[in-house]
Amino acid sequence: MTEELKPYIVPRQGSENKVDPATLGQRTPEELGPDIVEALRTVYDPEIPVNIYDLGLIYGFKVDDNYFVDVTMTLTAPGCPVAETFPGIVENAVKSVVGVSDAHVELVFDPPWTMDNMSEEAKLELGMI
Repeated sequence: MTEELKPYIVPRQGSENKVDPATLGQRTPEELGPDIVEALRTVYDPEIPVNIYDLGLIYGFKVDDNYFVDVTMTLTAPGCPVAETFPGIVENAVKSVVGVSDAHVELVFDPPWTMDNMSEEAKLELGMI
């Protein structure tokens, strides 16, 4: 019997520096972008020791005027064993950002993921460059 691989979330560093909710009215949805990217970088692929953002699994996200975040992402392969649970893990990571009211992840496979999606940092970390 093989053990099921599970994605994991690395605890955010510096969470004590989160924005005070009382000041959220002064932030625009666009200003949440860097915090959302930071949160996405805390989620790691279960088989590749790289976070999903630098791995290129996140195709994009948008924050509406109600601070709802829509994330479009893919997986390295459509038959990935965590395909059913991974979007929920990503949603929870995004929801952890102070100011985000809610989040939804859409899992897509077109265009398919390729190694070209990876950041230079990810390729370096994996010894590909």
